[in-house]
Amino acid sequence: MSLSPRQIASIIDYSALKPDVTKEDLKRVCREAVELGVRAVCVNSWLAPLASSLLRGTGVLVCSTVGFPLGASATEVKVREAAYAVQAGASEVDVVINIGALKSGDLAEVERDLRRVVAAAKRSGAKAVKAIIECCYLSRDEKIEACRIAASAGADFIKTSTGFGPSGADPADVRLIREVVGDRIGIKAAGGIRTLSQLLKLLEAGADVIGTSSAYQIVHEAEALSPRSR
Repeated sequence: MSLSPRQIASIIDYSALKPDVTKEDLKRVCREAVELGVRAVCVNSWLAPLASSLLRGTGVLVCSTVGFPLGASATEVKVREAAYAVQAGASEVDVVINIGALKSGDLAEVERDLRRVVAAAKRSGAKAVKAIIECCYLSRDEKIEACRIAASAGADFIKTSTGFGPSGADPADVRLIREVVGDRIGIKAAGGIRTLSQLLKLLEAGADVIGTSSAYQIVHEAEALSPRSR
């Protein structure tokens, strides 16, 4: 797979999701995001207003997490957070599904929860909702069920991981998700992606978007390897 540094940047959601991210950290990330030409900056919801103000008019989207990183908030809390984030300027919402309900076999609850969040986000004007299924906690059959539920509930993307579980993005998971949903839904691979090699393997497996806090390093790695830099 041959992609230019600019093409690589254009499929990256630049993450600033650690619990100790400060406003100054976010200002740096947003400056770098514009410089690199990434797809979006992904923040926790309390920083959505600041990210929106910093990125307004730049072409870089704001993506806010909901129910992050556990997915265990009550549905009503997730619904209100999704609406708040979009009203604060987020164009996209990344919501963690109810993992405990899925592990309990309560598939109806998983879908009800996600469907309500999707509806609230879209009603508020979100352009896309990504359902984070946190693959590291799921069996193969549970991953398949999670993908089917996400599609049924109206999610636009399935996201592999939060990056806060015991493991992150895995090409095998991306291939399985693509096998289940086909081309109906986009796939965002995230979690532990720190190198250009990892990114390319995930794209080859079927990912459409890459979530990473290492966007600056990855794009500059691509620039160093680009024929134009030689």
